[in-house]
Amino acid sequence: MTLLFAQPYDVSASGFFFETIDQYEERAAKAVNSFGERVEEFEIQFIDGEGIDAAFAKAVGLNQANIGTFLDLVDEWDEDDKRRFIVAVGECGYSFDLEGDAICDLDVDLYEGMSLRELAEEFVDEGLFGEIPENLRFYIDYDAIARDLAMDYVETEIAGTRLVYRCA
Repeated sequence: MTLLFAQPYDVSASGFFFETIDQYEERAAKAVNSFGERVEEFEIQFIDGEGIDAAFAKAVGLNQANIGTFLDLVDEWDEDDKRRFIVAVGECGYSFDLEGDAICDLDVDLYEGMSLRELAEEFVDEGLFGEIPENLRFYIDYDAIARDLAMDYVETEIAGTRLVYRCA
């Protein structure tokens, strides 16, 4: 459940809560100010829901024009898709058309639940630095590798989940 609030820009009008686009359209059509004039412009605020959806709303730039699409995507996309969008658009500055572009087209490398040091360890284990004999692994400076990785990768936290990402 995602609860949103439509706050009129007209200070003499009252806002309303809604969960669906149908509720929004119905209540927006009835919204009037203290002079009985119809209210046309609202600031859309995220009030309650999953933490990932709050971060998604911020990255989307939630407004009157994209409420319907946002509410559809909250239900349609999984957490990985939302994280990919938040990082790509909110952190990397990519442009994305919510109605036309595919989320899989966003070229972002995401590593969930990791720090840069843990990513360095994973890269060594996967052989990205070549074959390293087992008896020499104790001498590897993972912190130095993590500092080098920090030139291309960034650590962040989205809705309580730690991520390392790279914008391609």
